[in-house]
Amino acid sequence: MPDIVPAAPPPSVYRADAVPPLATRPLDQDRRVSVAIIGAGIAGLSTALHLAEAGTDVVVIDAREPGWGASGNNGGQLNPGLKYDPAVIEATYGPDLGHRMVRFAYGTTDYAFDLIRRLGIDCGARQNGTLRAAYGDASVGSVETTARQCQERGMPVDLLDAAAVARVTGTDRYKVALFDKRGGDLHPLNYTRGLAKAAAAAGASIHGGTPATRLQRAGSHWRITTPRATILADKILIATNGFTDGLWPGLRRTIVPVFSAIAATEPLPEPIAKKILPARCSTYESGRITVYFRVDQANRLLMGGRGPMRPIARPDQIAYLTRYAVRLWPELTGVSWRYGWNSRLAMTKDHWPHIHEPAEDALAYLGCNGRGVALATAMGRQLANRLIQGRAFDLDMPVVSMKPIRFHEFWPLGVRAVVMHGRICDRLGL
Repeated sequence: MPDIVPAAPPPSVYRADAVPPLATRPLDQDRRVSVAIIGAGIAGLSTALHLAEAGTDVVVIDAREPGWGASGNNGGQLNPGLKYDPAVIEATYGPDLGHRMVRFAYGTTDYAFDLIRRLGIDCGARQNGTLRAAYGDASVGSVETTARQCQERGMPVDLLDAAAVARVTGTDRYKVALFDKRGGDLHPLNYTRGLAKAAAAAGASIHGGTPATRLQRAGSHWRITTPRATILADKILIATNGFTDGLWPGLRRTIVPVFSAIAATEPLPEPIAKKILPARCSTYESGRITVYFRVDQANRLLMGGRGPMRPIARPDQIAYLTRYAVRLWPELTGVSWRYGWNSRLAMTKDHWPHIHEPAEDALAYLGCNGRGVALATAMGRQLANRLIQGRAFDLDMPVVSMKPIRFHEFWPLGVRAVVMHGRICDRLGL
């Protein structure tokens, strides 16, 4: 089955009030650098920022521009942790690495908000907390387990009953919710553009419109061929996530690109805006197929979830999300939905983020599994330290071997089947 790559940036609500982008002209002169990064999303830009601040000569290239993909078009939520509960992480990776993973993963939101404050990035960042809400019996048990394990480890997490959830969300849909005050939200396109500007100000060279067409070993260096120039680098990082191609053999087959779709209203009238998510917590449902939502600083409601496995450009193409919003808040009946878009995330088969070292002085990072804003930000510091210090620096996430997914060429069909099955199970409470 052919790959699906949009020809233009998604028509998201974020572009309506985005800050001007960093001017990133295509690379047109050969470069010799210490580190070359392929991919100008949050992970690549955060890594470049930390490298540049440490005095490392770094160049970032992207086929489009910073924030063109999911980094600038996601739900704007910053969620602590990973997909798996702390006890599962510790049991899987042992008392040393497992403990470090839990501490790192649940600290990513604090790290991201601290970085935003330090750099003065204007992206509407609000650390108002994250809600993981449940309405079915199976998901209720899951949320209660997660809350208990987080509380046992001293984390600032509360378990809210149905009445408390209704007060902070404005809907009586949910039986229970986990509230983590470390979470929050932001304007992801402004954040990504802010990261690009900060990295450039620190000394990183960033070039849009510069796809890597070939990557090969050249003695003790790496040679990256682009349409107009060649880069010779001591070390490389591939951070292309959902848009990973065949540049490194087999890498694209280790992840499944999944389209996540979002619908957004026009700014809501104040009486309605006060009733929907009055606590302004970013919220996502606990279930097989996640639905997530928030009200931004302009009082626009954003509803997100799985959508068509192709680019979309209108809210009527994801009408199931807008209908669900009215089910949660009947006050929205008749409200205008102005925006509808999607972009590609990278999901891994095992649902863990993947760090690969497929060769000496080569790193790849991909597979945020829907938690990319905070996770990729904090991973940037980790990856930068690894690139500077080599294996002398112990990452707080595992380095794993590349394992291509069988029948990868049929990923759109597989995703559709999984989504359909998951929605049925969620409706039945399984």
